[in-house]
Amino acid sequence: MTDRARPLAGLLAAACVTGGLCVIGRALPPAIRAPWERVNHAGAPVTLLEGPSYAVGAAAGALLGGGASGRGSALAVLGSAAAGALDDLRGDANAKGLKGHLGALAHGQVTTGAVKILGITAASLIGSRVTDRHTGHGWPTTVLGAVTTAAAANFGNLLDLRPGRTLKVTVIAAVPLLAAERSRGVALAAVGAAITALPDDLSASSMLGDTGANAAGAAIGSAVVAATGPRGRFLAAAILTGLTLASERVSFSAVIDRTPWLRAIDQWGRGRS
Repeated sequence: MTDRARPLAGLLAAACVTGGLCVIGRALPPAIRAPWERVNHAGAPVTLLEGPSYAVGAAAGALLGGGASGRGSALAVLGSAAAGALDDLRGDANAKGLKGHLGALAHGQVTTGAVKILGITAASLIGSRVTDRHTGHGWPTTVLGAVTTAAAANFGNLLDLRPGRTLKVTVIAAVPLLAAERSRGVALAAVGAAITALPDDLSASSMLGDTGANAAGAAIGSAVVAATGPRGRFLAAAILTGLTLASERVSFSAVIDRTPWLRAIDQWGRGRS
């Protein structure tokens, strides 16, 4: 397979694996599906099995189409998804948000959210290091990459409050990352999985949950890591950290709803909801 064809192969693999797993998920026995069943913001029943389907699809596409960067991305995506699955399946409501979970941890209470944060951070560090073994960056830049990926994973989860929102942002954020050869395969894998999962997400029959939203954010974060050096990673980490801190005080949904062009993008495709 030529280097030019590899990213496109990854895109197709991500789409096919994600779509296939979504179909399998709908055919699983009720007893297996039950832990993944939820009620969404509108009071309708949905399944969270879209999340694992997205994560495995994006990781498979990155491995096939992303080269050395794809291996680092796959580790970050799957690790972030596993940490998110813990919160999806065993999560508690004792603490909410980054501030709440870290505050509880400071007082000796280990929440599933705190474990998720630590798990995503570890997966992001490992993924960033695997990528940097082939880029020549040292540990300080790798740590910046880990912060970028972890912050992106968390931001993906912050957005997952309305049908299709996180997946749309994933596709939009991937576009500029297609310009760099080192990040193209990873970005296309994120896009392939997102576009395949989007119809069911928009129809509110399934949702990413923490598993898929963390994975989608990690996929974009790892693509940023593949494309940038210390300055780019620092800038991305600063922006994402700033947005995360802002989310403790500002409702992103409220901002979107009162901004016409953001509201138009956010509501696109939800006619079937």
